[in-house]
Amino acid sequence: MTDARPLAEHFEAARPRLTAIAGRLLSSHADAEDAVQETWLRLSRTDPAGIDNIDAWLTTVVSRVCLDQLRSPRRTRERSWEVTPWMDEPVSALGDPAAEAERGDRIATALLVVLDALSPAERIAFVLHDVFGRPFEEVAEALDRSPQAARQLASRARRRLHGSPDAAQPDRRRARPLVDAWLAAAQQGDVRRLLSLLDDGAVLDADYGTSEQHLVGAEEIAAQAVLSARLAAHSTPVLLGGRPGVAAVLSGRVVSVMAFEIEDDHIVRLDVLADPARLADLGVARVLGLA
Repeated sequence: MTDARPLAEHFEAARPRLTAIAGRLLSSHADAEDAVQETWLRLSRTDPAGIDNIDAWLTTVVSRVCLDQLRSPRRTRERSWEVTPWMDEPVSALGDPAAEAERGDRIATALLVVLDALSPAERIAFVLHDVFGRPFEEVAEALDRSPQAARQLASRARRRLHGSPDAAQPDRRRARPLVDAWLAAAQQGDVRRLLSLLDDGAVLDADYGTSEQHLVGAEEIAAQAVLSARLAAHSTPVLLGGRPGVAAVLSGRVVSVMAFEIEDDHIVRLDVLADPARLADLGVARVLGLA
């Protein structure tokens, strides 16, 4: 019987790299860990004697697993809920190491938002080649296409990324006062103020795990917000897949997150996630320093 320990040790050494790749591709730490675990399962069922380059093989497999996830119905209908802290935007980052670090975090978050606009194949090609420096032959293997086709996909993704307006930072600067105003109005039960913040045709969709809620119109949403005053009083601003949002914490437990979609300084959409299982997968408590 072949000793499986060297293979397991090689995989564990590669795990951080594979997790980084999957994390960039899927924009979700929990989904990335699932993809890496699936990669290990496939490796454990494969005869290593038939693998010429195990590191390239692992990159190909984890990329294909991620590609399957990106093409899944759940992925095509959902926007990312990846949770990141929402730091106060500094007036100037010049020469301040801490501010530069925050700026790097904001750029990384903005990249996640823009990547969502790419097709799954474009995303794979761009991330593997431009972010992780993998050769196009390896990218082609992951996509089951020719190296020339992989090169064209990366080039197309690059053009789309460069052509996208880098509006994430200024949008968040405008959004933060609006989010703060929303929380204050909800806490105070100020329906008039809530209505002034909402677009008349605003939509709210909430997922509670065992049930869902769909509200249309500023009046219905404002009335619901007043009923949620206690949650608003215990909410902290976060970024959800790069979108402005808040996380509500009661008794040291994250009970919900809510993402805001804003147009022309009005809230046009609210997405609420209060499913305990999905919140646990997102690792919100870890991001907020509660775990």
